[in-house]
Amino acid sequence: MSNKQEDRTVILDNGEIAKATFPVVVSASRSTDIPAFYADWFFERLKKGYSAWTNPFNGKKFYVAYEDTQFIVFWSKNPRPLLEHIDYLREKDIGCYIQYTLNDYENEGLEHGVPPIKERIETFKLFVDKLGKGAVVWRFDPLILTDKIDIDKLLQKIENIGEQLQGYTEKLVFSFADILSYRKVKSNLERNHINYLDWTKDQMIEFAEKLVSLNKAKGWNYNLATCGETIDLDGIEHNHCVDDKLMVRFGYTSKKLMDFLGVEFIDRNNPQFLFYEDVAISLDGNRYAIINKKNKDKGQRTACGCMKSKDIGEYNTCPHLCEYCYANASKEVAVANWKRHQLNKNNDSITEK
Repeated sequence: MSNKQEDRTVILDNGEIAKATFPVVVSASRSTDIPAFYADWFFERLKKGYSAWTNPFNGKKFYVAYEDTQFIVFWSKNPRPLLEHIDYLREKDIGCYIQYTLNDYENEGLEHGVPPIKERIETFKLFVDKLGKGAVVWRFDPLILTDKIDIDKLLQKIENIGEQLQGYTEKLVFSFADILSYRKVKSNLERNHINYLDWTKDQMIEFAEKLVSLNKAKGWNYNLATCGETIDLDGIEHNHCVDDKLMVRFGYTSKKLMDFLGVEFIDRNNPQFLFYEDVAISLDGNRYAIINKKNKDKGQRTACGCMKSKDIGEYNTCPHLCEYCYANASKEVAVANWKRHQLNKNNDSITEK
């Protein structure tokens, strides 16, 4: 087999040979909730060695092989089905962490398909116990303003969750709902009679100031970060959701992953350590890691801080049915695709008919 990426191939279930991409880092997924609805399918494909993915822009089918995969970033609003599969990742020495979206829009009915908030908080804690603190990132995403939800109401919701997650998370990531930039989101909200308000710059600044004050007053000491936002806010970082630093922290034993990320190791007693102290990542108290490579994914939006990965999800497949969802053209299409998948779980693709 050639080592050139463009020449590498995979043997399909039907015995045919096809070209494939071999990612070291997999994102599962920005486009749909794989842990909640497709966990069994994904891990079956992981065992078989590949899955198929359809490009949403040109409709072409591509293959993703997992031979080189060393780390998986999961995204979910209900990753509970993932629990039974974590041990398999450990057997294969594949690291992971979870971007866990834990919102509270229950009373407003904006997230019809997610479990109750109490259950989702319990799930969060179960994963922290399984993966370790820091490997489950709390997202309140997006922050949406309506005629029933103002800034203070959002902060009350965050305070309620934040109090319950003390000791279980290190970070809170959020974004401001950008409704006017997504025509289908705007249309879906209006069709369902949700009177949304688009965020102004002044409102963003007000919210950030109050959140920083709340974080300090409660003694949470959470790292606060925005996702995909261009605005600079005092006390708030710009997040890297697919984060090379987190991968180093939870996957530093993988040489292939460290080489891919451009990592160099250094001991604290090394005289050169003083030059790297501000950027060094602590591993075990004495050993540190330094990332000597710019890993930002140039294919993402300018404001996105994510590093290179291969996202394997597909749009129009998530039956959480959140009113503000940008990944579904319509609820009907998403539910139809999910039901079709239930009848064809052995296919190599989520959306294969």
